[in-house]
Amino acid sequence: MSTNRPLAVVTGGRRGIGAGIAIELASRGFDIALTDIEGSVAEETLAAIGGHGAAGKLFHSDVGNVEEHTSVVERIVEWHGPISCLVNNAGIPSPSRGDLLDVTPASFDRVMGVNLRGTFFFTQAVARHMSGIKATDPRSIVTVSSVSVEMASIERAEYCVSKSGLGMLTKLFALRLASLGIGVFEVRPGIIRTPMTEGVASKYEQRIADGLVPMERWGYAEDVARAVSALACGQIAFSTGSVIHVDGALSIPRL
Repeated sequence: MSTNRPLAVVTGGRRGIGAGIAIELASRGFDIALTDIEGSVAEETLAAIGGHGAAGKLFHSDVGNVEEHTSVVERIVEWHGPISCLVNNAGIPSPSRGDLLDVTPASFDRVMGVNLRGTFFFTQAVARHMSGIKATDPRSIVTVSSVSVEMASIERAEYCVSKSGLGMLTKLFALRLASLGIGVFEVRPGIIRTPMTEGVASKYEQRIADGLVPMERWGYAEDVARAVSALACGQIAFSTGSVIHVDGALSIPRL
């Protein structure tokens, strides 16, 4: 398959923030390759993508399985053609919230293996593909990290450490790919209403009511998606390595 529409790859794209990003990019003229470890509810996301006249396909993939990254990229390119945009969205939370002093090596390695190691090497695989293709259209790599890059939550240490590494990942790939005209960006969501946050929704409802978020509301997948789409479409073409906060001013230090 090949179309005149550019292709965006969204990891962890079957639901939540990833699905919101995929649907928004489809509305902005991209065809979409979703990667995800599961297939449940992906049909709904693919239908929404198709509703915008875009082609979409799910590729089963565990971003933590580094050995399969090259073959996943090859399958995606064989299906559609060159990749114009990669959105690194796939990630997992800490297996449990608890005392920093009780974090186990197994838990730490699992979260780091997906959120940081997996994202690094999948980005590398896509960047190698992009670097071998001459293109005139905007190309980008956008990593969805978290305000936890800078804001410490001692009850979910593995997650915070993994996300902090994505800030440096963005800088490194931005420098490496700048001469090729490939923009590399990081989007840091705050408290976003998704399936991942359902288990702590009541806690955050109260904290938002108590003033945690200056904008006084939850964020939604659509908020993140609009920021990602602006970056993916090349609307700030002389920027790379930049960070966009989508957090309702949560991360601004206050007295």
